[in-house]
Amino acid sequence: MPGNTFGYLFRLTTFGESHGVAIGGVIDGCPAGISIDFEFIQQELDRRKPVYPGSTARKEPDLVEFLSGILNGKTLGTPIGFLVKNLAGQSSDYDDLSLLYRPSHADYTYEKKYGVPVCSGGGRASGRETVARVVAGAIAKLILKSSNIDIRAFISQVGSIVADLNLNNAFLSGGLRSPLGFLNEQMEQRALSQIAEAEKSGDTLGGIITCVIKGTPPGLGEPVFDKLQADLAKAMLSIGSAKAFEYGLGFSAASWKGSDYNDQMTMQEGKVTFLTNHDGGIQGGISNGEDIMFHIGFKPVPSVKMLQTTVNKKGEAAEITISGRHDTCHIPRLVVIVESMAALVLADHLLRNSTY
Repeated sequence: MPGNTFGYLFRLTTFGESHGVAIGGVIDGCPAGISIDFEFIQQELDRRKPVYPGSTARKEPDLVEFLSGILNGKTLGTPIGFLVKNLAGQSSDYDDLSLLYRPSHADYTYEKKYGVPVCSGGGRASGRETVARVVAGAIAKLILKSSNIDIRAFISQVGSIVADLNLNNAFLSGGLRSPLGFLNEQMEQRALSQIAEAEKSGDTLGGIITCVIKGTPPGLGEPVFDKLQADLAKAMLSIGSAKAFEYGLGFSAASWKGSDYNDQMTMQEGKVTFLTNHDGGIQGGISNGEDIMFHIGFKPVPSVKMLQTTVNKKGEAAEITISGRHDTCHIPRLVVIVESMAALVLADHLLRNSTY
């Protein structure tokens, strides 16, 4: 089945290309009677806009137009269709690149799969596609809000600038997180300096985003193949430049002894309380009621403005310099996308639990 749909009960199908008429989506499985906060949805879309230092010069209004599934501010239980028009497309930026394969882009792999050249700006492989994810993620957040599930992501690394805080104990409210989504303002200033240096040289930077989910009830997740962490990993690794996913203690757990690693529990007033949370809030693929924490590693934007070697469509050696409108560092714009994908997973599993 073509991979344009995500989710089991709460399902999102997206469509559209980077420089096409619009990006859009269809949400199926959303319960009826959910109050839609249109202002909140727009605020989420605004968080994704390139208003951060080092962002692309492409400016889109990103105004969502709902076509179906909502009446008088409430969901009908029917498919929710929506559009976000592309008003600042500039496909001519890619005319000079049409005969070349851009290093670390999807040009070569898409052409091999579909037999046609990739669309301008990467088409479906472009970060522009994530607009639809943010719209759907905002609606998923509205569903989760009624269950007091709160999802917050923040930047824990950009380039060589790493947060100097024990992330196992970190949870940042909107008021504590820096204005640009960094762990704190001290880290933000150091990172912005490095982003400015990369931009000056025509290079780009990647980073790590950490996400913490609070208020998840115990019991979300399915055994074996639909484990909660497996679905979260798929969600995060479906984001274009994601290269790594780690939850709980992750790779560092390999160096621990089981006697030290195992999460300790106690019972108070008939409720189990965890004294440690090395498993990141998930055991056996099912949430245990503790905070869920994970990290996603993102590669640098591959569109660098430095001279690179590549091959053309004839297989001949060539040189390439990528101009146009590209992010020097896209990590601040990814924070809301990480939250949106996490919300889609949690809303889906919350609904799956309610059907038993």
